[in-house]
Amino acid sequence: MSDETQHRRDLERRVSVLLADHPPGSTDRLDFLRAQFDAGLAWVHFPQGLGGLGLAREHQAYVDALLQAAGAPDNDPWRIGIGLGMAAPTILAFGTEEQHQRFLRPLWTGEEVWCQLFSEPGAGSDLAALATRAFPDGDEWVVTGQKVWTSSAHLARFAILVARTDPTVPKHAGLTYFVCDMSDPGVEVRPLRQITGEAEFNEVFLSDVRIPDSYRIGAVGQGWKVANATLNNERVAIGGGAPREGGMIGVVADAWRNHPERRTPELHARLMSLWVEAEVARMTGQRLRQKLAVGAPGPEGAAMKVTFARIAQELSGLELELLGEDGLRFQDWTMTRPERVQFTGRDAGYRYLRAKGNSIEGGTSEILRNIVAERVLGLPAEARTDKDVPWKDLER
Repeated sequence: MSDETQHRRDLERRVSVLLADHPPGSTDRLDFLRAQFDAGLAWVHFPQGLGGLGLAREHQAYVDALLQAAGAPDNDPWRIGIGLGMAAPTILAFGTEEQHQRFLRPLWTGEEVWCQLFSEPGAGSDLAALATRAFPDGDEWVVTGQKVWTSSAHLARFAILVARTDPTVPKHAGLTYFVCDMSDPGVEVRPLRQITGEAEFNEVFLSDVRIPDSYRIGAVGQGWKVANATLNNERVAIGGGAPREGGMIGVVADAWRNHPERRTPELHARLMSLWVEAEVARMTGQRLRQKLAVGAPGPEGAAMKVTFARIAQELSGLELELLGEDGLRFQDWTMTRPERVQFTGRDAGYRYLRAKGNSIEGGTSEILRNIVAERVLGLPAEARTDKDVPWKDLER
């Protein structure tokens, strides 16, 4: 019997035991999710005891399909995507065993929503230039500063936070990575209204927020290394993962099928070109995720994210053309603070406007092209005059 067959039989057995002990129809949703985590069926590629079984990442899709067929609840991944795609792999890679035990289970079950406190008004694309300061005070750190473009901050219990702990060294060297409790009285969250009418993003003000040293992820001064691991995971999470004809290409393909009166040779040629590009991106994403199964994500994720942003924006524009005047309708332009971002089930006008943010979130396309050029293709790096200058001496 092959290893693959053995793994599948073992997973089928584990799923059967989970369903027998916790029937989806009569078990509280949260109780079921906790039991799934404890059975190692949350992230099968995570270590045993931390929601996984130490198996290859691709086995998770098989587990999810078995559970879905049995009517089991999911953990609402659209709502907790930052925790799943960014916080969890970072905590697993750099956190202590105590941090693993404290954070991973309620993160996966959705009991605790996470957000990301990275970008600042004066340090967006140049994240290493951030000015939020963290000062040591006994076994705590006192953090003061401002963050911006923070998705889900209005829902979050915890945040992954990068702050400057040493201004006397070059900007990349003086950063440290923390978990910030968003319920601290020094945390203030204000909505940022977007072109869609919603306040999906927020600005966050930190005033003498006290963070225990036990909530530090990685060593003092190692924040840039830890943050890069987070960003690489984020770009893979944003740029890959859609099934064949999933995401925006599926939406636009349906619009083509449902509106034969709008078809023209020019629109057909554009749709076919974008369909091919979406399929190439999907298969490239599969190869990248296979690579991730044996290691941490690298700079290749930047290429996936750049490609995703461009294709999504072109497809959202093509959808409007296919829908004609119906594509101009946008019925949901109201000031709301949504719990999740979902392109499907919304107006075409919403998708067109929201897609504009795809080339900013998770790293601007301009910065990501530099990463691809320098770290993937090996091209000469751009001249940087601030690389060896202490942060305190930089012009801001």
